[in-house]
Amino acid sequence: MGAVTDDEVIRKRLLIDGDGAGDDRRINLLVKSFIKWCNSGSQEEGYSQYQRMLSTLSQCEFSMGKTLLVYDMNLREMENYEKIYKDIECSIAGAHEKIAECKKQILQAKRIRKNRQEYDALAKVIQHHPDRHDTLKALEALGKELEHLSHIKESVEDKLELRRKQFHVLLSTIHELQQTLENDEKLSEVDEAQETSLEADPKP
Repeated sequence: MGAVTDDEVIRKRLLIDGDGAGDDRRINLLVKSFIKWCNSGSQEEGYSQYQRMLSTLSQCEFSMGKTLLVYDMNLREMENYEKIYKDIECSIAGAHEKIAECKKQILQAKRIRKNRQEYDALAKVIQHHPDRHDTLKALEALGKELEHLSHIKESVEDKLELRRKQFHVLLSTIHELQQTLENDEKLSEVDEAQETSLEADPKP
């Protein structure tokens, strides 16, 4: 077996000690007080141990009430996580739609660029001796148009890349939320198992 890490030690400590408020210490103190009460020699000593047991029981009841409040809060948090998960699913669906729209824009930009190139080639074939000034103006206009289309293509590609990154972040967030929920459920199951075990143990 490998060495126990600090995280595992802390996790086990929290599982034993509830929320870290000293529940295991209180239980041990209660058991010791009960043993001393059973073995008390005088009435005053027995009464003192009895008062200590009542005080420890009150602390345990308070801790249990706080644990129940935390449990209810965790339930509300789980409901909130479910709502967030649904919102993320809607966001993912919207991202898919935006990606599909970006792909359409890329195809349209490619078709426009191809049509411009074909038009330029056809114009050169038809006009064997075009006017130099008009030709330069036409070439300049086509160059600007191609540059504009190139910018459009780059912009669309940037948008597509951004959507992919956003989609990846959304998937990562979902995975983290699922992992957190699973960890919370495991902790709740362990706490319930320990409480059941303590309630089932016979008193000395």
